[in-house]
Amino acid sequence: MAKKEVISMIDTFSEFKELKNIDRMTMISVLEDSFRNVIAKLFGSNENYDVIINPDKGDLEIWRNRTIVEDNELVDANTQISLTEARKIDEDFEVGEDVTDEVFFEDFGRRAILNLRQTLTSKILELQKEGLYNRYKEKIGEIVSGEVYQIWKKEILLLDDEKEELLLPKTEQISSDFFRKGEHVRAVIDRVENKNNNPKIILSRTSPVFLERLLEIEVPEINDGLITIRNIARIPGERAKVAVESYDDRIDPVGACVGMKGSRIHGIVRELRNENIDIINYTPNTSLYIQRALSPAKITSVKLNEEEKRAEVLLRPEEVSLAIGKGGFNIKLASMLTSYTIDVYRDIDDFDEEDIYLDEFRDEIDGWVIDQLKKIGCVTAKNVLATDRDKLIQEADLEEDTVDEVLNILRAEFDDESKA
Repeated sequence: MAKKEVISMIDTFSEFKELKNIDRMTMISVLEDSFRNVIAKLFGSNENYDVIINPDKGDLEIWRNRTIVEDNELVDANTQISLTEARKIDEDFEVGEDVTDEVFFEDFGRRAILNLRQTLTSKILELQKEGLYNRYKEKIGEIVSGEVYQIWKKEILLLDDEKEELLLPKTEQISSDFFRKGEHVRAVIDRVENKNNNPKIILSRTSPVFLERLLEIEVPEINDGLITIRNIARIPGERAKVAVESYDDRIDPVGACVGMKGSRIHGIVRELRNENIDIINYTPNTSLYIQRALSPAKITSVKLNEEEKRAEVLLRPEEVSLAIGKGGFNIKLASMLTSYTIDVYRDIDDFDEEDIYLDEFRDEIDGWVIDQLKKIGCVTAKNVLATDRDKLIQEADLEEDTVDEVLNILRAEFDDESKA
């Protein structure tokens, strides 16, 4: 019975090899180490044992090497054999020679076999975890699909086709994402962690890479290398901007990405919970690139500061709200896409001589507050006073008290002038 158990374990490991794609040398090494560990626990050492395994046939051979000593000098029966016992094997043996004889693992007893099973199971689990980590680490940046298995407050547990566990944290989900148990979810492999040999595969639906991979799937020209994605900026679930380029003049990269009547982009928009996706033509001309990035607003002029990576953009007053966009998303994404901090200014033909530029109030108003107001096109005091209070709070991203304080300072300036 014991021998059958040993052979059964070898057969099981052979099956495991086929399922988990463990290479032959690793498999043999793990089996040998498992047997050696048990032998070492039984006899204190395994250095004088040769373990020969043929997992394909389920064969196992264990050979023990011992040195011949005089009968009265036998100290360690594991590494030594008396001359009398040696001559029972071969009459010509002499003291000092080595004797190699086969031993059978099942003769070590049931406890040794149970020990072997535990050791083998532990090593298999380690190999399984190591294989999982290495396999998924090579897949970072690829899209995977998993079935929702369990939903927690901070993350969702998914199972892939091989029933491996994948984690989709709340922070990596689109704000409007809502999943039910059993539903299939697509996401990109963001990172693979391995703490204490416990691999965790972390997915993301908010990463720009997820949008990039979706475009590669939907747009064959990107997958074929005819169109290149130069950069992507995303505010997940809200809006995204993608800069694309084609080296073939016959291919319109924007048209190819959008598809006939939006056929290609619509599927991606649905996957991303109706995220509005702007596709623009990339250009190495920075000023033109910034103009395209701020679309649909029409730019009057762009002034660049290359050292500080800042751009001062001049627009007609009616274009300012388009450049900034709802919630400030348009200008924020344009800055992310171009890597330039973009300041928006109103193009005023007839400047009111009684008006005052905001920069002149830096002694009374914090500089960062003025910079926030200038970002939404409020360059002068009258620009600010003419803008709705709620708009100043939301688009300039300022506290109510801060906006009220600014308005009071600016009104006081004009009240003083009128009294004078």
